[in-house]
Amino acid sequence: MDALLLNLDVLLLMLFGAGALLGGVAMILLRQPMRVAIALIATMICLAAIYGLLGVHFIAAFQVLIYVGAVMVFMVYAIMLLDTRDGGSVRFSKLLWPGVAGIIVLLGIIIASIWRQLPAPTGDTGDAAFGIAKFSTAFLGEYWLHFEVTTVLLVAAVVAALAVIGVSRRSDRSQRHG
Repeated sequence: MDALLLNLDVLLLMLFGAGALLGGVAMILLRQPMRVAIALIATMICLAAIYGLLGVHFIAAFQVLIYVGAVMVFMVYAIMLLDTRDGGSVRFSKLLWPGVAGIIVLLGIIIASIWRQLPAPTGDTGDAAFGIAKFSTAFLGEYWLHFEVTTVLLVAAVVAALAVIGVSRRSDRSQRHG
């Protein structure tokens, strides 16, 4: 029975890993911003499932609540405000092929490391055991300011994007009427 559960865990881990990978590839290949945002949401949900399978349920809940729930709603709202519907823009840069070459090299390194015989885990985690109390204390004591500054930066980025879009729309209107 334990071997069946272990195989099911491995199968689910591989399934959600493939889902996260496919979502990441979809974010690169899709052209419409809203579909890219939906692919990012799918990737984040697959990552939350991986965290859950690995036993860090608190991080999985944070992944869903903060990233999928809050940040992605904010990003979708910004995409809808920016109204990016022009289909004439170039989607890929000159760095696409070096990026593809880098991914191939990375996959080769991963496959080579899997192919090698890895040492067996010792089971000794030392003092680095995960605990909700330790995590909560660190997050609320040391890192809460970083988290809040990120929120302010996201709002500033949306305001800057709206300002750029407003300036570009005004210049387009003046060119049409002028």
